[in-house]
Amino acid sequence: MTVLRNIVVVGGSYVGVNAAQQLAASLAGRFRVLLIEKHSHFQHLFAFPRFAVATGVDTRKAFIPFVPGTFASCPPGSGTFVQAEVTGLRKDAVQLDRKVTIDGQQLDSIPYSYLVIATGTKLTPPSTIPVEGKMNGVDYLQKHAQKVISSSSIVLIGGGAVGVQMATDIKELYPEKKVTLVHSRRNVMNKFDSKLHNIIAERCKELGIQLRTGSRVKVPQGGYPTDGSKFDVELEDGSKIPADFAIIATGQTPNSAVLRDLSPESIGKDDFIKVSKMLQIVDEKYPNIFAIGDVAATGAHKAARPAARQATLVVQNVHHLLNNEPLEEYEVIDPPGIHMTLGITKNIVFRNPGLGSSEPVIKHRDDGTLDMNIDSVWERRGGGSNALL
Repeated sequence: MTVLRNIVVVGGSYVGVNAAQQLAASLAGRFRVLLIEKHSHFQHLFAFPRFAVATGVDTRKAFIPFVPGTFASCPPGSGTFVQAEVTGLRKDAVQLDRKVTIDGQQLDSIPYSYLVIATGTKLTPPSTIPVEGKMNGVDYLQKHAQKVISSSSIVLIGGGAVGVQMATDIKELYPEKKVTLVHSRRNVMNKFDSKLHNIIAERCKELGIQLRTGSRVKVPQGGYPTDGSKFDVELEDGSKIPADFAIIATGQTPNSAVLRDLSPESIGKDDFIKVSKMLQIVDEKYPNIFAIGDVAATGAHKAARPAARQATLVVQNVHHLLNNEPLEEYEVIDPPGIHMTLGITKNIVFRNPGLGSSEPVIKHRDDGTLDMNIDSVWERRGGGSNALL
C-alpha cells in the first residue's frame, strides 16, 4: 500500500476546517490531509455568547464532533482528523503533545510536505471555553447562564461584537435586570463606520441598556467576584458602576507561539504571524508553510468571509507549488463587514463603505431564533444523529 505524503492543517477552526476540506477534496490520491486540533469537537464559537446567557437552548449542539462529519464529503482516505495539540514545529514535521495512531504506528511527530497554520486567537471567556472536553464546556456555558439569571446588575466590559451581543441578549431575555455596556472608545464597534455605533446606541436605548463610552475600566488583578456578592466596576475617569456580575468581552491573543521557535522573525510585535501576499510565512526558508485566518496578519478584517478566501487561495497556491507555477497573491478587496445580533430576533448585516462610496451597506433583519438555528449548523457540519451528542 502506498503511503501518501501529508499536508498538515493545524487548528480546527472555521477556516482550518475549510482549508482541510478543500485540500483533501482537490489532492485526493496525491496527499493525505491531517487536520490536527486539541479539542475533540468543533466549537461553534458564534453561539457561545448567546448560550452563555440563555436557557432553553441545546448547548450540547454548539460542540460538534469532528468525526465523521469533517471529511465525510471528501474522497475516502483523503483526510483524517487527529486530536492532539501541536507543541512544536520543525521544517518538515510537527511535534505533538501525545502519541497518535498514524498508519498503524504510534507517533508523536508527524512529517509534512505542506503546513497550514490556522490556530486563530484566544478570546476572553465565555467567548473561549476555559475548560477541556465537550461536557465540561457544556457545563461551563450552562453555569454561566445561571449566574446571569441570578444576577440583578450586570456590567459588560468591551463594546466589540461579543459585548454588544451579550448586552442586548441579556436585556431582552431579562428586562428586569440592570445592564450596562462599557467601552473605552467613544464609539462601540469602533473599527466600523460610525453609523453602526449609532444603530447600536439606539438599540441600547430601546432596550434600556446603559451605554458608557469613552472611559476605560480598571479591571482588578484577580478579576471580579462571581459568587453573587455586590461590588463596583471602577472606571479610569473615577466613576463607579454598582454590579453583582461582570462579563469581560475584551482581548484577543493570537495563538502563534507554536511557530516562534522555528521562525521567530515570522512573529510580529503584536504576536500575529507575518505572511507574504501569497499567505506563506515571511521567512523565505519555509515556502511550504502558510498561515491564514485570525492568527495571520493579512491586512484583512478578522472575519469568516475574508478567512474563507484565504483558505481557497492557500489551496490554489499549494497546487501552484506542486506544478512549479507562480503563486497567486491575496488582496483585501472587501471592506470590514459583520453580521451580528442585536437581541434574540433582531440582527444586522453591516459593511463599511467600499471604494468610491461614502455610505455603508446596512441590512436590518428580524429573523433570529433563540438557539441561533443550531440544528442546521449541527447538520451542516456533519454532527450526525443525536446519539453523538
